[in-house]
Amino acid sequence: MRVVVQGAGSLGSLFGGLLATAGEDVTLLGRPGEHLDRIADDGLVVEHPDGGETTTAPGTATDPTVVADADLVVVCVKSYDTADAARDLADYHDGADVLSLQNGLGNAETLAEHVPPGAVVAGTTTHGAVLAAPGVVRHAGEGDTTVGRYFAPNDAAVRDVAETLSAAGLDATVTDDPERAVWTKVLVNTGINAATALARVPNGALVETEAGERLLERAVEEGAAVADAAGVDVPDDVVERTREVARQTASNRSSMRQDVERGSRTEVEALHGALVERADDRGVDAPVLRTLADLVRLAERGARED
Repeated sequence: MRVVVQGAGSLGSLFGGLLATAGEDVTLLGRPGEHLDRIADDGLVVEHPDGGETTTAPGTATDPTVVADADLVVVCVKSYDTADAARDLADYHDGADVLSLQNGLGNAETLAEHVPPGAVVAGTTTHGAVLAAPGVVRHAGEGDTTVGRYFAPNDAAVRDVAETLSAAGLDATVTDDPERAVWTKVLVNTGINAATALARVPNGALVETEAGERLLERAVEEGAAVADAAGVDVPDDVVERTREVARQTASNRSSMRQDVERGSRTEVEALHGALVERADDRGVDAPVLRTLADLVRLAERGARED
């Protein structure tokens, strides 16, 4: 399968590296910089959870024309870059399926404004990835992946995508309700990311302290109420699912914490901000989500000014 991974950050590099190792024809499409340069010169090193590592040689590109002959485009850019990525796709998209593996709400809808809606596949994954150094990505935690057409029924092509990902060790299944999967992942992220970013604690602190437990539970419960008002049937046990993710990733630094510590922009607007916006539209109270969103916005500003 000819695969272009749009967004060569930690998750995109992990998926691209594992797909390339499995024998797929992979190109990492990203911004110019040391990471892509190192991959082009020396290959991409994937550090595995068991301590081993492999080196593979995906193609690299900074020009979106590479998507023209792709069978699958895997979108891994940050949520705030989705519109720009979608516009790049619109110019060169030629029938490929477009799989979003991004955080937050609204990514599939934004992609569908620029490529045929029937081509949009929404996915979620619990695999963890960290860029350890330029040209090196660490597989920080194994998990599972779901994929499903967001605006059309699933078909053989989507099943092929799931089988290809699974053959690369990414354990993918097809879901007939990708909207539910996306919202569920958003609630899990909402329960973990902001609190760990603001307190600068690992994920496990949220299930090891009373304060962490309260923040996680209240944030997820408010998000579930927003989902219910929006007509999305998230799992009844979504709070416990979030706790379990925090336990499984106890030593990890959340992506939002990493962004705050680097002084980078976070994805708070696609997570807590998006839920608050939908809560306001539907008359749902969301004081914890609103407070977390505002605190992360302040932390972003403070980091930029340091």
